[in-house]
Amino acid sequence: DTIINQKGGDVVCIYVAIGQKRSTVAQVVSKLTEHGAMDYTIVVAATASESAPLQFIAPYTGVTMGEYFRDNKKHALIIYDDLSKQAVAYRQLSLLLRRPPGREAYPGDVFYLHSRLLERACKLSDECGAGSLTALPIIETQAGDVSAYIPTNV
Repeated sequence: DTIINQKGGDVVCIYVAIGQKRSTVAQVVSKLTEHGAMDYTIVVAATASESAPLQFIAPYTGVTMGEYFRDNKKHALIIYDDLSKQAVAYRQLSLLLRRPPGREAYPGDVFYLHSRLLERACKLSDECGAGSLTALPIIETQAGDVSAYIPTNV
């Protein structure tokens, strides 16, 4: 709905699907197409069938595109769906690299990883072009438990 409501505005939308089923991504694209939102939307998809490195890198691909528009005096909106699946992919990579695991086997720097990603969204000053990048992260909760390890730190 957030992307569909940008119609008629001057906002480029970027939807980053991380670890979603292909059918779910296809439904989102179908709904965006139905409402004419694909004219101003970019979809970056690293589905559940993709490898962990692709799921890990997908948000960075999307934010780089958003920064391009922001730096060229435009406004961009990026939706990360969802960062908890990126954290799982990062955990897989870290365990394979034999990095020391922390709580719930996540590496200790998983929150630094997410904060660096989310801090790339900003509004530039008029001297720098006045572009903006807004980030909307989505985090999966288990049974509505917002006190779990990943949700509490995003």
